[in-house]
Order: sequence, then structure tokens, then C-alpha cells
Amino acid sequence: MLTTLAALAELNRLQIVELLRDGPRSVGEIAELLQLRQPQVSKHLRVLSDAGFVEVHPLAQQRIYQLRREPFHELDTWLESYRHVWDARFDRLETYLRDAQTQEQEQRHGDKQ
Repeated sequence: MLTTLAALAELNRLQIVELLRDGPRSVGEIAELLQLRQPQVSKHLRVLSDAGFVEVHPLAQQRIYQLRREPFHELDTWLESYRHVWDARFDRLETYLRDAQTQEQEQRHGDKQ
């Protein structure tokens, strides 16, 4: 999981993943859209490939990159283990806010008498 998170932690790599979400792209197209040099993009794509996020398909002289589903499923599974913690916290927050609103309404009602 650390490799996965480290790969996405760098802004340019995250932007590449966002671009590839719309569909496969060539290195040159990614470089142009992100206004980066092609060697920089290639290095970032290699890190993403090593982490399992992208796969490459040669097409004539180009290399076309696309996202792989598996790392995102693994990431979602990992995040799922934390969702119950946040759900419980949101439930407590909802209860707190409801109680605070009730107290405020009771105070206003008491002030009118």
C-alpha cells in the first residue's frame, strides 16, 4: 500500500492519473497537456507502471498508456477499512449538532416566557 500511496503523492503523477481517467493517452499527449518535458513524463509513467497503476501498449512509434483497475480496487478496499471509523464520527457529529439545535430552541422558548 505504501508504494501505491507514494506513487500518487507526487502532483504530476496524480495529474497523469487524472488525465488517463478519461482514456488512454500517448506520452507526447500527456507531456503537452501537463506542459512537461517528455522525459519527465516518461519517468513519472515508469513510477506509475512500477506501482501497477498504468499499462503500456506500443502503437507504431508511440507508447499508449492506460489505467489499470486493480490498484484502484486495492486502494478502495484499504479505504473501506477506515470508513466505519468516519461513519461513526459523522453519526456522533450529527447527534451533537441535533442536541445543540434542540438546546438552542429550548433556550429561545424559555426566554420568551
